[in-house]
Amino acid sequence: MSDYEEKGGAQSAYMQLYRRLRADIVAGAYPHGSRLPSKRQLAADAHVSLVTVEHAYGILCDEGYLESRERSGYFVAYRAGDCFPGTDAPPARGTEALRAAEVEFPFSVLARTMRRVLSDYGEGLLVKSPNNGCAALRQAIADYLARSRGIRVRSSQIVIGSGAEYLYGLIVQLLGRRRVYGVESPSYEKIRRVYEANGVVCEALRLGADGVRTDELARARATVLHVTPFHSFPSGVTASAGKRAEYIRWAQERDGCIVEDDFDSEFSLSSKAEDTVFSLEPERSVIYVNTFSKTIAPSIRVGYMVLPPALTDAFERSVGFYSCTVPLFEQYVLAELLRSGDFERHLNRVRRKRRKEGM
Repeated sequence: MSDYEEKGGAQSAYMQLYRRLRADIVAGAYPHGSRLPSKRQLAADAHVSLVTVEHAYGILCDEGYLESRERSGYFVAYRAGDCFPGTDAPPARGTEALRAAEVEFPFSVLARTMRRVLSDYGEGLLVKSPNNGCAALRQAIADYLARSRGIRVRSSQIVIGSGAEYLYGLIVQLLGRRRVYGVESPSYEKIRRVYEANGVVCEALRLGADGVRTDELARARATVLHVTPFHSFPSGVTASAGKRAEYIRWAQERDGCIVEDDFDSEFSLSSKAEDTVFSLEPERSVIYVNTFSKTIAPSIRVGYMVLPPALTDAFERSVGFYSCTVPLFEQYVLAELLRSGDFERHLNRVRRKRRKEGM
């Protein structure tokens, strides 16, 4: 049995191997364009099974760290400077927004959870919610993000609001209207419209095959960058690993901020969840935004954002006085769905179905 497998079984083995290889690639031990050992060679050297190596290499390819070349092997696609070649050609269209019937949360589970919340909390549901959202939901989200997205935060960093559009408005009030906000081009049109309705100037930054083009980032006046790293709508573009690192460097060089819109990542077909920009730089420059409208139902107008520690005090001073716009009942229902595992079981059902369909 290998050192990897001794620590927790097959899944733990390939995840440990994946993390080790990813760290080596980012550190430059395998420079851009270099060829990695063959699957058989690595399996022998690391004393793991061939399947373990295949899983680890597959995840690294999904995330843009490696590329597989037929009959040649696996080569490093990540580069520290991330000067990926830009292109004026429109990127290949990825999977469009999921069909509503495909992702619809089981109504019987939702109804059962609602009845349980009514029974358990009773008249306690009629009191006013804390401004940033109830403690139960914020903690349930923090636990969910830690186990599913690699995001480890305190519940006090999480703010609940009635959908992503409402949260964008809070972000403008937090960061200020004098900044220029960069948005992907093309992007979901409502993002730009919400920002402009809040009195800020938006700058369209063209997408390449792996995210916002390097030359667009360099010439931009913006100091706030709104990106959808996974399956940007309508292009379907997913930012590569190197591009996500480039976004962070861009923000650091400009003393800027990134708004990471992660609305579709839970339905990734990868065996490992996509790395978030927030998880790569969780302390200062990234605000993570997600919503339950895609994963449960469009009528669930509940979103949340995760603030980096560097912005939590500023948020409390500038906009922390706003009352939470989501009723306590809905918050407790969502908290129960997350705590019980029903939410993640639903996500796994959708992923399995999509894999079978070959989407």
